[in-house]
Amino acid sequence: MERNIKLLSAFNFFTDFKFHSAVLIIYFARVTGSYTLATSLFSVIMVSSALFEIPTGVFSDMVGRKKTITFGALAATLSAILYATGQSYWPLFIGALFEGLSRAWYSGNNDALLFESVVESKTKESFAHHLGKTSSMFQLALMIGAVVGSIIAQWSFPIIMWLSVIPQGICLILSLFFNNPKRFTKNKTNIFAHMKLSAFHLWRNKKLRLLSISDIVGFGTGEAAFQFNSAFIATIWPIWAIGLSRLISFGGAFLSFQYSGKIIQKFHEYNVLIIANIYTRIVNFIAYGIPTIVSPVLMATPAFTYGAYEVSKNVLMQREYTEEQRATMSSMTSFFGSLFYGAFALLMGLIADQYGPAKSLIMAQICMLYVLYINIRLKQLHYAHPRH
Repeated sequence: MERNIKLLSAFNFFTDFKFHSAVLIIYFARVTGSYTLATSLFSVIMVSSALFEIPTGVFSDMVGRKKTITFGALAATLSAILYATGQSYWPLFIGALFEGLSRAWYSGNNDALLFESVVESKTKESFAHHLGKTSSMFQLALMIGAVVGSIIAQWSFPIIMWLSVIPQGICLILSLFFNNPKRFTKNKTNIFAHMKLSAFHLWRNKKLRLLSISDIVGFGTGEAAFQFNSAFIATIWPIWAIGLSRLISFGGAFLSFQYSGKIIQKFHEYNVLIIANIYTRIVNFIAYGIPTIVSPVLMATPAFTYGAYEVSKNVLMQREYTEEQRATMSSMTSFFGSLFYGAFALLMGLIADQYGPAKSLIMAQICMLYVLYINIRLKQLHYAHPRH
């Protein structure tokens, strides 16, 4: 199972090694002609992901982690090809559908694969340690892809779109070499009974319910804002310089994921959630509220807390999941998070077309204050009723 862990690091790297990552919102806006249509494509990604989330989670729990990750890689490859060939809205729309399907195959399944592989390998390091290390590969890939891609985009968007197809093909090849952990056993329960039981566990566990709500709102709002902030940066810096902001952002996230295990060990999960959230809100309100030439740098600095935040949240949720419904329960949370993203991204596009990107991003920061409130409630609940 140690091979699974090493393979997952490489797989994660090539999954997000996309040269268009820093400028995709700009590419979509150029092809479609508006921010509203551009953000609608991001909504399509997340809504399609939501529609497939629970079925793919059930598939993973009932059929296996390996087949699930292979289907995800195939969908990602088709999506990249459609983005590269699409010179109008509808090819991009279909590509967005396939990207959403790919995300659904990966969601829940890949973390469950890692968790079960870590337990089976009986390594000295904890799940948090391995999750941080493997997740850091996403950020390293995004960092390299953003810098190179934003420079090439200054001359040619089609080139960066076609270059982004290659890493997805590599993922498809890598997926064939994973093994199902022995800890995994096919769940032969009726699919609807399986989903009902998963929903019951999510609802009756108050801590898990709050964690899920935090994840839903945080992902839907935060991810939509992050994807959109390139549009804000483009009002201050030239396109080729967008990669510099993303270099700081993804580089900081890479380091944060790499050392997340040690950070969590020192500060504990709930404190990490609260501190990271407070810092991010303060910095972003300043960056978007008072736009200056240093705003793109300032708004990139919360990335240094992002990895530890994400690992803390995931560790807390994995502790609360049941063994038999691990992937399905995770997919249920992702389902609602994707739906929330779909609606919120479209709202951001509408506000940006009317009032500009900065106002749209400020609105997102106000909404994220609710996640901070939930983080504080979770810490209070933990100390009132400690379980771990």
